[in-house]
Amino acid sequence: MAADFAEYKRDLQRRMDGALETLKKEFAGLRTGRASPALLEPIRVEAYGNVQPLVQVSNISVAGPGLLSVQVWDKSVVKAVEIAIRDSGLGLNPQTEGQVIRVPLPPLTTERRNDLVKTAAKYAEATRVAMRGVRRDAMETVKGWEKDKKSEVSQDDAKRWTDEIQKMTDQSIKTVDATLAEKEKDIRTS
Repeated sequence: MAADFAEYKRDLQRRMDGALETLKKEFAGLRTGRASPALLEPIRVEAYGNVQPLVQVSNISVAGPGLLSVQVWDKSVVKAVEIAIRDSGLGLNPQTEGQVIRVPLPPLTTERRNDLVKTAAKYAEATRVAMRGVRRDAMETVKGWEKDKKSEVSQDDAKRWTDEIQKMTDQSIKTVDATLAEKEKDIRTS
């Protein structure tokens, strides 16, 4: 049964790491003072009769410290891309030059920075909740193994395993907190 737990523990770590990766992707979409293609990646464009991610109809690149460049592949969807960027809720005002759309990033106000910090904190809390959910499921599984007479899991094994699960969770949440602190610093100083 110890080998099964080792495999189960690897699966738990994979799930917690996945939640952390999702958080990092969400943080990449939060605007700071620096231009980053990740800012525009969540934007979806109505093109070819479907709603598609912006990255499937264009290339996004950094054209300068406060400027993104969107190279649209098909001339017929340039207007749709421009509208999608404008309506994204990011406060951006794209400028079209043929099939290239330039997206200048205006400087952030103190109020906007505070809003972004609050949003980052919400994302981090959602990740913590997801990790606690993984922990809860794992604890219930271990308790089920302990109660199941066929599994031959002793109380000592169950206690040791639940302690390991708690340590994994605590370490993952510390990583979330450190990632949040780094993003907050980035938002406030860039």
